[in-house]
Amino acid sequence: IYTVFMFETFRSSSKLINTFTKHTDTVWSIDYSTFDDCQFICSGSHDRTVRVWDIDNNKQIQPFDEHSNYVYCVKFSSYHYHNHRQNVICSSSHDKTISFWDFKHDKQLQIFYGHTNGVNGIEFSPFNGGRYLCSGSWDNTIRLWDVKTSKSLHVFNGHEDG
Repeated sequence: IYTVFMFETFRSSSKLINTFTKHTDTVWSIDYSTFDDCQFICSGSHDRTVRVWDIDNNKQIQPFDEHSNYVYCVKFSSYHYHNHRQNVICSSSHDKTISFWDFKHDKQLQIFYGHTNGVNGIEFSPFNGGRYLCSGSWDNTIRLWDVKTSKSLHVFNGHEDG
């Protein structure tokens, strides 16, 4: 069983607070956020799932298993929360897609298609309330997406396979 550990690091001596153990393979990515005064951790794994935990009660809220390949990156969407009061996770996968999951209402909201190989990294813009998303892929491109319109705005080429 593969685990996600949570540590208290703001004191002089770190201590283990909790261990989350639902993943069945390597955990590639985690993110932390607060929504409506609740603390959450999300994780993406080689087991093709995205999972969400409520830190306050140490319970898994929801697993999402719609990706058809490894999940390499997960991020909480500040855009959806600040603009629509939705609790949303964004995940990128080796299945070439980027997905948005509403974990409060247990549904998939959007899927971004465009990369021609696995998507290994995503990052929301620190400006415009997280409206823009960058993604990096094994197709040697970086894409800029508009989360509001679900459109790919630009493809940055020039990276070579190393």
